[in-house]
Amino acid sequence: MNEQKLSERLERVAAHVPAGARLADIGSDHAYLLVALMKRGLIETAVAGEVALTPFNAAQRTVRGNGLSQRISVRLANGLAAIEPADGITAISLCGMGGETIRDILDRDKARLSGKERLILQPNGGEQPLRHWLMENGYRILGEEVLRENRFNYEIIVAERSGPVLYTAQELYFGPLQLQARSPAFLVKWQRLLRLKQRTLSHFTQARQAVPEEKVQELTQQVGWISELFAQEGEALKG
Repeated sequence: MNEQKLSERLERVAAHVPAGARLADIGSDHAYLLVALMKRGLIETAVAGEVALTPFNAAQRTVRGNGLSQRISVRLANGLAAIEPADGITAISLCGMGGETIRDILDRDKARLSGKERLILQPNGGEQPLRHWLMENGYRILGEEVLRENRFNYEIIVAERSGPVLYTAQELYFGPLQLQARSPAFLVKWQRLLRLKQRTLSHFTQARQAVPEEKVQELTQQVGWISELFAQEGEALKG
């Protein structure tokens, strides 16, 4: 992967960036996403934020090597501290980190969000707590997708602040739009997870003394939700 050829995961993230956006990519790594979008003429200006020195230097090299230093600012900063009000940011991407980490970054730096930005989030796991934060902070989920790349399932969540929004526990768990669309990639992901969770639950039951009851109940509920999902899918196929 490089700025000429993005991974499928980053291509799907790129597809959700509005044309002409002023984009901040937090945890930008090599800044491939920003450089690719800029070279395609799809974004106006950009900020690459990195908290660690090695990826910060890598991003600088990519931006400089493509002659884009005037249009992409590479900043060494923690989370949304990379963004200044003068940047006029209209979209923020956070990709390739755990959902809880993305949630914590957004929560810690809430004061730096104008509420007008589109959030394009690609968590590696931890989607449920991230969706919960979005709901609690008035963000409506406008787009969701699951994709599988290199034997891993990835989710993309696109949200904008819209005022109060309410999702059910199952919608927070599966994703409200994914629960409606039920794409083949979504169903494959949850089939695999159902098998894993059933196996774990079986181990828990055998070693009940060592496992907190709360954890057993949570897993039992999740297995129930996923089983119900596939029962509904079976009924739909029969119908």
